[in-house]
Amino acid sequence: MLLTFLNTLATIISVISLLIVTYGVLVCFIAFLRNEIKRFNGTYTVNNIRQLRADFGTYLLLGLEFLIASDILKTVVDPTLDELAILGGVVIVRTVLSVFLNKEIKELAENDSAKEI
Repeated sequence: MLLTFLNTLATIISVISLLIVTYGVLVCFIAFLRNEIKRFNGTYTVNNIRQLRADFGTYLLLGLEFLIASDILKTVVDPTLDELAILGGVVIVRTVLSVFLNKEIKELAENDSAKEI
C-alpha cells in the first residue's frame, strides 16, 4: 500500500513539474511576443530578451526541482540502476542550468546597477 501511495505521489509531482514548465513557456512566450511587437514601436532592447531568458530559466529550474523530487521517490520505491541514472542526469542538468542562470542574473543585476548610476 505504501509503494502504491509513493508511486502515485511521484506521478503527481511529475505532473506538477510539467505544469510549471508549461506555465513558464506560456508566460515567457507572451513576453517574447510583446517584446517583438516593441520592434515596431522602436522600444525594443536586448536587455528585455536577456531578462526573459533569466525568467524562463527560473521556471525551468523550478520544474526540474519538482522532477528531482519525483525521481527521488521513484528511486526509493524501485531502486534500479536505470532510476539512479535518470536521477543523476536530471541533477546534473539542473546544476549546470543553475550555474549559468545565476551567472546571467548577476550580469543583469550589474547592468541595471550601472544604468542607475
